Amino acid sequence: MKGDEKYSLIRNIAVTFAATGGTSFRYADLTGADFTQATLKNTDLRNTILICTHWHQAKMLDRVRPGLTYLQNSQVRQLLVTGQGQDKNFDRQNLRGINLKKANLADTSFIGADLSEANLQDADLSRAKLKQIQLDGTDLTGVTLTGAYIEDWGITNTTKLHGVRCEYVYMRVPTKENPDPLRKPDNNKEVFADGDFADFIKPIFDTLDLYHNQGVDPRAVAIAFKNLAENHPEAELEIVAMEKRGDDKILLRAKTAAGSDKSQLSTEYFDDYNQLKALSQSQQLLLVEKDKRIISLENMVDTALKQPKFYTQGDTNMSNISGINIEGSSNVSGIAGNNSVANLGTISGNVSIALTQLPDSPDAEKPGIKELLSQLQDAIIQSTYLPEEEKAEALEQVKTLAEAGKNPQESTKQKTAKTAITMLKGIFTGLPAVASLVEAGNKLLPAIAKLFGLG
Repeated sequence: MKGDEKYSLIRNIAVTFAATGGTSFRYADLTGADFTQATLKNTDLRNTILICTHWHQAKMLDRVRPGLTYLQNSQVRQLLVTGQGQDKNFDRQNLRGINLKKANLADTSFIGADLSEANLQDADLSRAKLKQIQLDGTDLTGVTLTGAYIEDWGITNTTKLHGVRCEYVYMRVPTKENPDPLRKPDNNKEVFADGDFADFIKPIFDTLDLYHNQGVDPRAVAIAFKNLAENHPEAELEIVAMEKRGDDKILLRAKTAAGSDKSQLSTEYFDDYNQLKALSQSQQLLLVEKDKRIISLENMVDTALKQPKFYTQGDTNMSNISGINIEGSSNVSGIAGNNSVANLGTISGNVSIALTQLPDSPDAEKPGIKELLSQLQDAIIQSTYLPEEEKAEALEQVKTLAEAGKNPQESTKQKTAKTAITMLKGIFTGLPAVASLVEAGNKLLPAIAKLFGLG
């Protein structure tokens, strides 16, 4: 009766025998029932519905006949009775509907566990490992999440996040190589203000996850996603995350409207993607033409495949992707959607910082990458024909070229530069022939390409 696993069979037989004639709740719906301080010796709870049932300080909960409910786990029973689960391991446990209100769950591991429809109000989940945890319909009102690890957690638009207390979270579970993985906010000196966490996490409540597991074709991804967004405007598809997984795998995550059939959307996307992937490069180019939305997304996917880590979160609508900002941390941010125009002063300042890291040309009569990009930056800022949104996008491409210019003969940098130059040409294409930026582009872009060994 002390719970020694060596005698579990004998114990189960004893409990079964003792429960005969005891109180039976078999097949009962005990949703919200309160057994606080109740004595439950010899109680039959097989096949009961135990959603948000209260067990705090219940006596002899270890003598019940639990069937296949979460009460069959001795560690779970102890947690329910005491409310103390700090530093415990509940990985891959089925805890659906469990009531852990105000429980101490700091440093606890719930990797792969199902806590859907559970009550976690005001619980302390500081530094808890919540990787791949299912939280559909879970009440997290007032929960403390500071320092929690939320890699691939399964929140939905029914997860309650009102009043969450959280100063910072990690988007990955720590490893020996990376004990501080993808902290949000990125600046270690910053913390979320009250209410900020819910706003930060809101875009990934209900997402369509498009996982590409081999030989990713960035252009086919871009065209297929654009087609899907145009064919299903009611789905309101918005890219919120893009992550590299392994050497040649990538996850494209898109927010969808409530009620969207994600299975149908995924099937349609991959049918289209696989057909596009089979086309030749020239056939794909005919589909792209001068569509800057496709070029922008293609560049994002291509960049993601080159980076060791890539995470972007924002309100990125396919109807207007712009302002890609590749930072030294390998994070991608600043994706400007319909309601967000990047701050040109900030972007231009970032470009200037990137340019200062390039060497000056040794020949004053022969400008190098640094000098040519500086001229291009000035021409973009001074253009009277280019809208602010496109100025922001053009400046981001100049910054990308500046980053690549540190190693202009490296093949991956050359590929990045080629994409950036192509995007700049696309931006300049729609300008009047008399525009000074067109003249500057026609002069500077070929010279920049030549210094990258592209022609």
